[in-house]
Amino acid sequence: MKQNFWKRYTGDKAFYRMVLMIVVPIIIQNGITNFVSLLDNIMVGQVGTEQMSGVAIVNQFMTVFNICIFGGVSSAGIFTAQYYGQGSQEGVRNTFRFKFIICLLMTVFAIVLFLTAGEELIMLYLHEGAQTGDIARTLEYGKEYLAVIIFGIAPYAVSQTYASTLRETGETVLPMKAGIIAVLVNLLGNFLLIFGNFGFPALGAVGAALATDIARVVECVILMCWTYSHRQEHPFIEGAFRSLRIPKELTVNIIRKGIPIMLNEIAWSTGQAFLMQCYSVRGLSVVAGLNISSTVSNLFNVVFLSIGGAIAIIVGQLLGAGKMEEARDTDRKLLFFTVSTCLVCGSLLALISPFFPLIYNTSGEVQSLATGFILIAAGCMPLYAFMHGCYFTLRSGGKTWITVLFDSVYVWAVDIPLAFVLANFTGLPIVVVYLSCQLIETLKCILGYILVKKGIWLQNIVAA
Repeated sequence: MKQNFWKRYTGDKAFYRMVLMIVVPIIIQNGITNFVSLLDNIMVGQVGTEQMSGVAIVNQFMTVFNICIFGGVSSAGIFTAQYYGQGSQEGVRNTFRFKFIICLLMTVFAIVLFLTAGEELIMLYLHEGAQTGDIARTLEYGKEYLAVIIFGIAPYAVSQTYASTLRETGETVLPMKAGIIAVLVNLLGNFLLIFGNFGFPALGAVGAALATDIARVVECVILMCWTYSHRQEHPFIEGAFRSLRIPKELTVNIIRKGIPIMLNEIAWSTGQAFLMQCYSVRGLSVVAGLNISSTVSNLFNVVFLSIGGAIAIIVGQLLGAGKMEEARDTDRKLLFFTVSTCLVCGSLLALISPFFPLIYNTSGEVQSLATGFILIAAGCMPLYAFMHGCYFTLRSGGKTWITVLFDSVYVWAVDIPLAFVLANFTGLPIVVVYLSCQLIETLKCILGYILVKKGIWLQNIVAA
């Protein structure tokens, strides 16, 4: 029986070699990105709690925008992977065009929103209730940071259009290299511009925003230039902008199957921002503590996030090629792999939880809260890994409306009401409130297991 278990849930060397060829470059890119974000956060945290909190609040909005862009490219990405598995470069080209158009529209909307309502959005997160932090100074730092970081969102959107298409067509190394170069530029910019080293002006939070903008432009230029210089390997780019017309049938299919993904990401990311707002009513120290916790947790979360991306690519290509049983077997082994890996990652995160917050130049109250939040994130990491894997499994087969119910509807119907009630109408410590809102995700794991086991996602959505 034990032998049957391992045969059912684990692959051979060739299987893991194939998986790691896709996963490792994504982990390296995302890992370096998050590591530099961690260093950025520490650097800003050395300046003071108010600057760190102002940047954290604005970065919550930037995270919403980034996830919306991810949803936009993913809406067509399920078709890109299956078209590539089918061998249709014209299909890949048309999905690339769709991504470009949808990202352009979202970028324009975001710029208008931040320019007209930026201050009001920041104020939603500023509440009295703790001994730590000055609200007026936090607001001012947040506004200054937003005014500069906004210039980087357009190149970011274009970069994701290129990077996602390259990954879905098997090129994972180049986006990784571009990402590494970009984060190194970002790190250098932070070192020079936050503290004013080597004669540069000491700009604090504004310096961090400026460094991020420069890095995003660098990444965008690298991705565009490389793709055009490798037309033979990636013929989808040939004539991609000669016309932005997309076949009506494909547009309808993307809207029907893919747009729910984008709407889901928008609803989910805004839901996460609203959850943070619910927690923030307990004071600025909670915002600072959650910022420290999420910064280090995100560094470890890249493992299951990257494996989730691999599930979308590998399983999507198998479905596009009509290999249904192989897709089912591969998906089961990938889900086991991501949960097992995150048991290890969660243990490592728990080990550093008492020490990491001490790096920051902030109060003992903030450091204590951060330690509690990190421990909770560490314990729940295998839970997050399984949920994320189920989500990408369902999405790879075009079951996008089900993923909406599974993901964003659950956040708004279950997570947010629970957080709102516990934070506003009970005297429970904020760490207990946070733990309760994480453990309720167990219900989503059960739902995901049922949906994946039934195999409703086993379908080819680009069949002629």
